[in-house]
Amino acid sequence: MKVGIIGGTGRMGTLFAGVFGRAGHDVEVNGKRSGRSNREIASDSDLVMVSVPIRSTTGVIHEIAPVLSESQIFCDLTSLKAAPVKAMLESRAKVVGFHPMFGPGVQSLLDQTIVVTPARCDEESLGSILEIFRGEGASITITTPDHHDRMMAIVQGLTHFVTLGIAETMRSVGTRPGETRAFMSPVYQIEMGLVGRLLSQEPGLYADIIQLNPYVPEVLEAYGGAIKRLRAAAGDPGPRSFEKAFAEDAEYFGPYCREASALTDHLIACMVKR
Repeated sequence: MKVGIIGGTGRMGTLFAGVFGRAGHDVEVNGKRSGRSNREIASDSDLVMVSVPIRSTTGVIHEIAPVLSESQIFCDLTSLKAAPVKAMLESRAKVVGFHPMFGPGVQSLLDQTIVVTPARCDEESLGSILEIFRGEGASITITTPDHHDRMMAIVQGLTHFVTLGIAETMRSVGTRPGETRAFMSPVYQIEMGLVGRLLSQEPGLYADIIQLNPYVPEVLEAYGGAIKRLRAAAGDPGPRSFEKAFAEDAEYFGPYCREASALTDHLIACMVKR
């Protein structure tokens, strides 16, 4: 199979170029330094994979869609799925969306999750791709583009927003991370690690994840309401209101609380050994 990766000179594209290459497929990667255009590579590839920034994805898809045929497979690696899949369906090709739930810094697909959103793809073609991913140890989650984006509003949108909110709050009150270092608990150190990790990366990626997902605004609206309720409970002279909210949330999370405690105990133990 000939695999053409459009925009693949980025780290994620390079990672998947290696995945397909190790599976024995002929891979051609296009980017700023390539001598061939996107349309040229797409027209003679059996599988065309778009790996570009979120804001550029649908534009690139519209550029190459007219040259694709029914025998080709059209896919992408974008963090949002509804809009890219809809754009790919305007081609004549088989269509499936992919979202790797990890950053490009991972060394392999071992124990990593890839969300798959098949839209117009026969079982044999889809199975051949998933076999490659599973062969490298990936875990596959199959869903619809719309459900994927709804879940990403929580998994990515809310999570990144809350993490950024910690940094924004510390900046507002004038407290720098270094000032808190001598007071760090293991849990606080993990939190600060997540904040620092987020802020060390490309801001445009997180802007796209939060601003371009149509389901993020309603989630952030709910978050704003939750903060108001907790703020009111925290301001109650007695403990009852806050304890009640805490207990209700713990009941809602159920058995996952114990699972999370075991996981974070392991993380803390690793930090102590480090």
